[in-house]
Amino acid sequence: MSTQAKNMPGFGAITFLGIAFLYLPILAVIIFSFNSGRMITVWEGFSFDWYPRALGNSDLQRAAINSMIVAVGATTIGTVIALCAALALHGDGVPRPLKNASYTMMALPLLVPEIVIAVTTMAFFGALNLRLGLGNVLIAHVVFCIPFAYAPIRARITTIPKSMLEAAKDLYADEWQAFRHVTLPLLAPGIFSGALLAFITSLDDFIITLMVAPPGATTLPVEIYSKVKRGITPEINAAASMLLAVSIFIVLLSYVINRKKVI
Repeated sequence: MSTQAKNMPGFGAITFLGIAFLYLPILAVIIFSFNSGRMITVWEGFSFDWYPRALGNSDLQRAAINSMIVAVGATTIGTVIALCAALALHGDGVPRPLKNASYTMMALPLLVPEIVIAVTTMAFFGALNLRLGLGNVLIAHVVFCIPFAYAPIRARITTIPKSMLEAAKDLYADEWQAFRHVTLPLLAPGIFSGALLAFITSLDDFIITLMVAPPGATTLPVEIYSKVKRGITPEINAAASMLLAVSIFIVLLSYVINRKKVI
């Protein structure tokens, strides 16, 4: 045990209790998704039957397709915007006050409570009388996903030595060639990492989607919520467990990719 831990007795126990409070309900959902009976509070035996039922549920399938469409679209658009912003703000010609203001604006969706973003986005769409169906959800998700894509790209671009770009110019490469053959390959791990974070943020989003999604544009988290209101079943537990597994996998993959060193 470290000296710092010995000087702060009880902190470990408090941390453990806090983590248990947050994650034990999730663990219970996963465990009861393998329950052979329909009761979610009474264990009747181990079974995988609810997973094929969840995968075969037409409502969940339709919602999952909507989620994938929105997540892929929001990831693509949000990552491109984040990449352009990172490249534009990284240059030495940008004044420091403008950089700081831009960084603040990029991080604003992370600082503002999600419910505030949802309400203001819904009001904005209402004021414009914008009725694009799933497009409304896509626009809202693009705005919310940009900071998640931007952070890894910005962190990555600061690690690229200027000497590499100078060497490319010494070899008579123009701006586009230097970007294509030097900057872009070095930024690739950050871009992929940011894209994965943006994708899973969009895929898992509930509050914003619930507020802005019109009828017929339900995503998987909202569909799961609507079914939970009618009663929790192991089928819903199975769907939630699969969504959780996908989320954990993508977050871990993003972490591994972003750890790759530039040189």
